[in-house]
Amino acid sequence: MVAIENQSQAARAVAAAAAEAASVAPGPRIPKEARRLLHELAAAWADVADCRALQVVPLKGAMTNEVYQVRWLTGGEADEPRGEREVRKVLVRIYGDGVDLFFDREDEVRTFECMSRHGQGPRLLGRFPNGRVEEFIHARTLSAADLRDTEISALVASKLREFHNLDMPGPKSVLIWDRLRNWLKTAKNLCSSDEAKEFRLDSLENEITALQNEVSGDYHWIGFCHNDLQYGNIMIDEETNMLTIIDYEYASFNPVAYDIANHFCEMAADYHSAEPHILDYSKYPDIDEQKRFVKTYLSISGEEPDAEEVENLLQSIEKYALASHLVWGLWGIISVSSCVKTSFCHCKTKAPVLFSNLYLVCRIMSMTLTSTTRSMQGRDSSSTGRRSLQIYNLDFLSM
Repeated sequence: MVAIENQSQAARAVAAAAAEAASVAPGPRIPKEARRLLHELAAAWADVADCRALQVVPLKGAMTNEVYQVRWLTGGEADEPRGEREVRKVLVRIYGDGVDLFFDREDEVRTFECMSRHGQGPRLLGRFPNGRVEEFIHARTLSAADLRDTEISALVASKLREFHNLDMPGPKSVLIWDRLRNWLKTAKNLCSSDEAKEFRLDSLENEITALQNEVSGDYHWIGFCHNDLQYGNIMIDEETNMLTIIDYEYASFNPVAYDIANHFCEMAADYHSAEPHILDYSKYPDIDEQKRFVKTYLSISGEEPDAEEVENLLQSIEKYALASHLVWGLWGIISVSSCVKTSFCHCKTKAPVLFSNLYLVCRIMSMTLTSTTRSMQGRDSSSTGRRSLQIYNLDFLSM
């Protein structure tokens, strides 16, 4: 995605490490159909010197796609040094195999096109059988450290509110619970009987139902959610400070509290570190950071938000963080079991440990759900913080 994803994300992060290793494979692999499309696009641009003289640069960080920057030299003056000439750039996205286990590619393309019409992302320049060509955004992808920056975090909060308010086509129904149950079914089908038994997948339906019942009466504003707002899916134009949210594979209507909770969980991850599978929950935002983010999110009109609304949203976010763990825990099981992308197959050697660890996460969620809820009902807002997540900072995350 020019991106990756989140917590039980110990799973996804292990896959991230494999993807990073795979990125050094020799020579970019651009399909013939994609090259033909690129030649056609470049031939239509008067400033491109030679439509067939393209340079392909692999971009790191993608997991379910292969992503490349493609560039051409522009004409320039006859005596202008080659190194000083301008370049025309596009982005080529080659879809990963097996991603239909997670989302419908045609739905994702329709979302991409609609987002483009809303002015929210890159333009679609063309499609080929197993991918597409997009406008190249002249902006910097955020880093893990950027999410800790107060000013950037405020920009993310405002941009996320704008994203949630988009008038997107289709039914405005919540997807999170159907997604969890569908992914659980997929995980059961992919796991061997021994793995399913070891991981106790049969009990996860009860975990999902318990959490769904727990949040049913909470702050329930439904918006169009990204559902994967990690730092690699946010770009910033450093001249204008304008943000662009990219990669909509998992986007759908959901409770906005879930989307914010998932973003908070992403702050524990650094997918470009030497050990991307180790998640640092000391970086999960404390209560002051959470309040600051939520207040900015709710202050889109410029008015100070109501204190009760802020508190209600914070409580809901804290519970939905548990749903985020379940989502990416199941994502990890499916990825390891199915080898969604070639690089995921490298994770097979860690599968037994991974299954056991992911189940432990889900069991901890179940055991702490009730006590977490009770603590929130009677909590002092000055001491709230990360109760539902602190418990996940366990030794097994270092696998």
